[in-house]
Amino acid sequence: MRMFASYAVSSFALAIFLGKLAFHPQRLPLNYRASAQTTAARFGATLEDVSVTASDGAELQAWFARPANSNGDAVILLHGVADNRQGMGGLAELFLSDGYSVLLPDSRAHGLSGGNFPTYGIKEASDVRAWYGWLKGRDRPNCVFGIGESMGAAIVLQAVRTTPFCAVVAESPFASFRQIAYIRVGQVFHVGSWLGRTVLRPAVELALIYGRLTRGVNLASASPEKSVAGSRVPILLIHGLADSNIPPQQSEMIRARNPADITLWEVPNAGHCGASSAAPVDFNARAIAWFAMHGATQHIAVVR
Repeated sequence: MRMFASYAVSSFALAIFLGKLAFHPQRLPLNYRASAQTTAARFGATLEDVSVTASDGAELQAWFARPANSNGDAVILLHGVADNRQGMGGLAELFLSDGYSVLLPDSRAHGLSGGNFPTYGIKEASDVRAWYGWLKGRDRPNCVFGIGESMGAAIVLQAVRTTPFCAVVAESPFASFRQIAYIRVGQVFHVGSWLGRTVLRPAVELALIYGRLTRGVNLASASPEKSVAGSRVPILLIHGLADSNIPPQQSEMIRARNPADITLWEVPNAGHCGASSAAPVDFNARAIAWFAMHGATQHIAVVR
């Protein structure tokens, strides 16, 4: 009985720790605007500070740049957790060089964007739709594409249900928040995800309940794998086979939900969001070719 009581108390304490951790990621300040401005200027673009108001009233902030030699299309670039728009600077340069307008938002509760806490795609999917509407009203692109890394990848995959992207690229996404929660618990104790699925499963489930009770958000409903099942948006998944943060099996699970519209590129020796480092030429070529392949003339409806 004493052992059971100790287990219950430990599970409850761990649940509160995990719940608070999920809702309070580090908020990195923006430190390199001048560098980003210089990069934009190389392509004849001015770096603009822009904003939209989310459906819940949060003020979301971003940078926008349109190159002088525009190809008529635009890309929304979504960063990972505890990062900000600056983390997508390398990809912004890639797409500016190919003529795409680029929009680099700070996700809610990140960078300079408002919002008290992240929801890992639940509210962010609607935020992406708001940015899509802003782009269509301001830049009037023929096609809007999306690309995200880690949490940003999970967000863009959840956004395809309601945002009519021409195509998206998602690197190192999680399949569902519950799945990644099991994995994260194992990582805290430097063991495999089996610990979160077995001994510490009650702590994970209690943490999800904690989120519902204290934030009114059911993080268990954050599920890229469910979101892609009814989408016709062409999706290129990229995952490093050496990713110890979010294992490549997560992308395999996502692809299995919609193999007709999803292509998976698994990159040898690439760590978390490391495909561009492990295979830079191949990464750049595949990303650019994916969007070119699914331009305006190839665009199809979002939902079957």
